[in-house]
Amino acid sequence: MTVGLRTLADLGEVAGAHVFVRVDFNVPMHAGEVTDDTRIRAAVPTIRALLGRGATLVLGSHLGRPAGERRDDFTLAPVAHHLVRVLNGVDVVALGMPGDDGVAAAVGSIPPGGVGLLENLRFDPGEEANDPRFAGTMAELVDAYVDDAFGAVHRAHASVVALPELLLATGRPAVAGRLLQREVEVLGALLDEPERPFVAVLGGAKVSDKLGVIDALIERVDTLLIGGAMAFTLLAAEGASVGRSLVERERLEEARTALAAAAARAVRVELPVDVVAAAAVDAAAPTTVVDARAIPDDLLGLDIGPRTVERFAAALAGARTIFWNGPMGVFELPPFSHGTSGVARAAAAAAEGGAFGVVGGGDSLAAVAASGLGDSFDHLSTGGGAALEFLEGRTLPGIAILEDRT
Repeated sequence: MTVGLRTLADLGEVAGAHVFVRVDFNVPMHAGEVTDDTRIRAAVPTIRALLGRGATLVLGSHLGRPAGERRDDFTLAPVAHHLVRVLNGVDVVALGMPGDDGVAAAVGSIPPGGVGLLENLRFDPGEEANDPRFAGTMAELVDAYVDDAFGAVHRAHASVVALPELLLATGRPAVAGRLLQREVEVLGALLDEPERPFVAVLGGAKVSDKLGVIDALIERVDTLLIGGAMAFTLLAAEGASVGRSLVERERLEEARTALAAAAARAVRVELPVDVVAAAAVDAAAPTTVVDARAIPDDLLGLDIGPRTVERFAAALAGARTIFWNGPMGVFELPPFSHGTSGVARAAAAAAEGGAFGVVGGGDSLAAVAASGLGDSFDHLSTGGGAALEFLEGRTLPGIAILEDRT
């Protein structure tokens, strides 16, 4: 699935121009401080490339889900301060919302080679509504558009779709940044001609969130390893006794259909053979390792067990291409983190041994970061949901608007 995008090479002359860069600075925060700046650092190559060409940058992002209201706990002002450190001294102006009094003047006063960061775009309900009015307030500030927020391209929001549409309609360029370009190239390679064996690892809470990508991957992978709470719906679909583990009963028939499709294509699907179980999702709760198909009625599975880790590791050891999305358990709590860290180590070892390794966003990135294994992989995707929808073969609105149709 090759997607041709307009890129920075198609942007033209930007010296002295104001360029809107849609970034994904939806980062973890605590007490007004950024606690993980992976997504901020991922945008640096595009930011530096544009600054090096003499552009003035107006960055836009969302943070959390403020539901169209201005809330101090979702302000991007601390991110602006953090960005100064990441950019090693480049001045970053914390701006207000597009359309606020004084914002246009503040943008106009940023010198060439300077950066301004708008306030959380989701403070305006027009952002999530893909409102042309809100897009218009942003368009008034800039001469060109660059999207480097892969984590948002599956959302038809104003800063992702309506804004580049408006700029293109008025003769101003709209292109993909380096991060977005790299994401599309890497994930496209997984869809087109991956080196085999191709092993995918999926985890997370709900199988309903992953059924589409399971169906898509069954068409492409050799082995599919499934952990996390989503595995219990698949185990239950096969008649296993899973105790009080999370099961989406309304998805059982779809789960059976997916497993049958895998069998028909001779795709090996590995489900947990043992799990770490407890009576509650509590770090202090007593734990026990039990058969994944015979979990006591009063317990629930909260992590894959050691035998499952060994089986998953063995499958990963023989892989030439790896895609991993989703934790193997409640990895935030130490008693239930060993499965995820074990899979992280096995996948990293395979990547270091020559496999092409891709980790797909969100909790998986956090697990890799916690294990200190990020440098082992070929690509760490900044967009979990977007990566999954891309691999499903869906049309992502933020990518479609940037496709080169010449």
